[in-house]
This record gives sequence, structure tokens and C-alpha cells, in this order.
Amino acid sequence: MTRALLIVDVQNDFTEGGALGVDGGAAVAENVTAFVRRTSGAYGVVFASRDWHDGDTSNGGHFADGAPDFVDTWPRHCVAGTPGADYHPALDASLVDVHVRKGQGVPAYSLFEGTTDDGRTASAALAAHGVTEVDVVGIATDHCVRATALDAIEHGLHVRILTDLVAGVAPDPSAAALAEVAHHGGELVSSTVVEAPSEG
Repeated sequence: MTRALLIVDVQNDFTEGGALGVDGGAAVAENVTAFVRRTSGAYGVVFASRDWHDGDTSNGGHFADGAPDFVDTWPRHCVAGTPGADYHPALDASLVDVHVRKGQGVPAYSLFEGTTDDGRTASAALAAHGVTEVDVVGIATDHCVRATALDAIEHGLHVRILTDLVAGVAPDPSAAALAEVAHHGGELVSSTVVEAPSEG
């Protein structure tokens, strides 16, 4: 069995000061980096997703034409090639094995809706690494973390959300998202349960 870490959308536009900044986002970036370093070897592969939206279209209606409803339509964010789409600087991107871009011209929330740098679907790339279990961290709990975890369950993977390494837009929807994932069979655990493999 191979376990993967899925780091969801730890990007400048989703952290404090960004177009859709979430309180605690920068701390998630910093803490995920520390966690991956602490648990070196615990994961067979580390994936990270980024929203990577077209700058010259509405991305299938994802960017609002007028006032966003913050459900299906949003302010412009994470436009490909802009600083807002970059990983937050506190996230050490050198720790990531597979980079996934999503939302290229279409609405996308889940990491599973994206493609890798070599053009594979995320699910195909996970399968190529023999992944059967995933831990999910990142931003935002009530949107892309939720969608990624539910899709992972749908793909037959064993899913854990590391609840101290996520940040949500609002407390109530975030709690509801975690409860929904648990209802569908996901586990909600602290990152402290993950240990680096012992040597020898």
C-alpha cells in the first residue's frame, strides 16, 4: 500500500491578502512545510494542486461577470502565470513530487479535476504510483479540500483529512464539510498521527 499526501491550493490568492484570502492560510503553508520535513519518508509521493485559471475568459462562468455569489461565481483569482497563482512562499515547493493544475478554462475545485505537468489526470498519476491511501491538507476546507477528499473517496482511496493542516473560509461550512467527508467514510485526524518511518 502506498500513501500519498495531497496538498490542496496553498496559493497566494487563497492566503491572507489574496483575492480570496482565508484566515490561517499562511500558517497552513508554513505548517505543511514543517510537517512534510518532519515526516520525511512517510509518503510514497506528494501531490500539490493549484487553481490555474485563464486570464482572458470567465473560465466557464467561474469568474463573476458582475457581483460574485461566492457559491458558483467568484472574483478573479489564481490567473495562470500571475503571483496570485503561485504557491505561498512558506510552502516549500521542492518537497512536491507531482504538480497538478486545475480550472484551466473551466470551473474546478477538486485536485482530481486537474492534470499533471506531463498531461496525465491526477487519478492516473496516483494510480501509477500505486496509491491506495491519501492524506489531504490545504485550502479551503469548505471548498477545494472538501471536493478533493470526496473525489478521493469516490475513486476508492482511503482518505484522511489532517484537520490541523487545513483552513476554511468560514467555521460553520468548514465543520459541515468535515462532517460530510466523515459521513462518506473519510477519517478526520491530527497530523500528529503521522510519523516518519523508523530507520533500520
